[in-house]
Amino acid sequence: MKVSRYLALTAVAVAALCVTFRLTVHAADDPAAMPPVGSQAPDFTASTQEGTPVSLHDYKGKWVVLYFYPKDMTQGCTIEAHNFQRDLAQYTAKNAVILGVSVDSVDSHKEFCTKESLTFKLIADTSHDITNKYGSLSKYGTMTIAARNTFVIDPKGVIRKVYVKVSPNPHSEEVLAALSEMEKGQ
Repeated sequence: MKVSRYLALTAVAVAALCVTFRLTVHAADDPAAMPPVGSQAPDFTASTQEGTPVSLHDYKGKWVVLYFYPKDMTQGCTIEAHNFQRDLAQYTAKNAVILGVSVDSVDSHKEFCTKESLTFKLIADTSHDITNKYGSLSKYGTMTIAARNTFVIDPKGVIRKVYVKVSPNPHSEEVLAALSEMEKGQ
């Protein structure tokens, strides 16, 4: 009897730990923490890989694909960045810019862009200000990272589409398709 009670209590304790860990790791997946579709996109100013400041309001009149990614020079983030770079001419033709955001430093972004031949802007959010505003700050073990989320912002600064838990490989194509659909609706 004591063994089965012990096993039952252990199972409850493990389940509670799993639930707590999931909530900690995936807090950025809470749609309530993100600015909703139809709302004005929160403005920000931060440095790019060139060390120069950039603000969201600098891109009024253009579509903005604001994508958050966990870490420079990791496999999934490299795939996602390469696909955006591959499709950059198509974005330009749609009057759209790509802005990547992670909590990595300017120097890390500079190294990543040089190594991977990336020409679009990567924004260093070391203060976590932007990732917090967009509900995209997450924990991975002891590390604080940006969750892989994307916001498509229209030329007036309004959020038109939100992608949560993005899969890096098909993502650029998904965003291009959505931009095409949104252009038809204007």
